[in-house]
Amino acid sequence: MRITEILNKEYVLSNLKARDKRGVIEELSEFLFTKEKIKDKDRLVNAILDREKLGSTGIGDNVAIPHTKLKELKEILAVFGRSKEGIEFDSLDGRPVHFVCLLVAPEDSVSAHLKALAKISRLLKSDSFRTTLLNAEDEDNIYQIILNEDLRIEKENNMGGR
Repeated sequence: MRITEILNKEYVLSNLKARDKRGVIEELSEFLFTKEKIKDKDRLVNAILDREKLGSTGIGDNVAIPHTKLKELKEILAVFGRSKEGIEFDSLDGRPVHFVCLLVAPEDSVSAHLKALAKISRLLKSDSFRTTLLNAEDEDNIYQIILNEDLRIEKENNMGGR
């Protein structure tokens, strides 16, 4: 799976305003609602918060990947947001989150949902990549950095598979 299959440039936010978990989930859900990608913002917020009760999706290293599934969706949606100041997210390592990738999938897309989660996790694994993202100028720059890292990882995997 390429990152471009789930994330496009218009869904990258370089300056998240929220400072806590609920606030950032509401901010990203509102974004999807204003783009008319979801019908009910509150339902999405509640579904994600319900998922958070099972364990924080703040996976550490300043990264959170809140995710859920919604029955009415036809495609996987991803919104990537950056907070230079950091967000309190109850992360596994106790550190603030600078990168949040909200992922919403159709209810019947278990395999694609897991592949998307794995792709995002793999992309955000590198310290130097996260530092580059944190210092990026704007949405266009962030998106290009993400595309370049995705391509680098794909090449690395292809070379290792020979």
